[in-house]
Amino acid sequence: MIYLVWGLLGYFIGAIPFSYILPKLKGIDVRKIGSGNVGGTNALRAAGPLFGGLSMLLDTLKSLLPTLVAYQVTGDVKITVATAMGAIIGHDFPIYLKFKGGKGVATTLGAMFVICWQCSLIFLGVWFLIVTFTQYVSLASLVGLFLAAIFGYVIKGEIIGVPLLIFATLALLRHRSNVERLIKGAERKTNIWSYVKRKD
Repeated sequence: MIYLVWGLLGYFIGAIPFSYILPKLKGIDVRKIGSGNVGGTNALRAAGPLFGGLSMLLDTLKSLLPTLVAYQVTGDVKITVATAMGAIIGHDFPIYLKFKGGKGVATTLGAMFVICWQCSLIFLGVWFLIVTFTQYVSLASLVGLFLAAIFGYVIKGEIIGVPLLIFATLALLRHRSNVERLIKGAERKTNIWSYVKRKD
């Protein structure tokens, strides 16, 4: 029961669709623009660096904070992981948007900062390198998450490695269409740095 309680706490916080709410303040519905995904990258494309960057930050914090609270209050790794999983599922399937959410990368990163901060650095390093040289955000996200999971398994064992692998696999499932386009050579490229330099 305690795992369910913490998991639900994570879910209802993680389900807050910041990547939908912030662009909406500019009159932009990210579900109708670009990829249609309720996530930070699409918010960046649709609403510019300020709203896109804030969306990414808040999507990260909405898992980081409840996961951190769970760890600080209980000191139990399994409860912490349950809270993180709830937040990620909340982002992917938010009750507030009829369960149509994002792909969970920023939210997974937020939880990872608490569960294995070293793994989050691995992810960020891989993500920035791949995005910079290929401009494929989906590829960078998936490779980064799986390498972070492997690293977590090596340095912390199953108790951390397995949950991170589950998180990465969930992200892979959410990126099915992206993977198909990558295989076909039809995936959309995103020059993150050009969006960052935008003035709007």
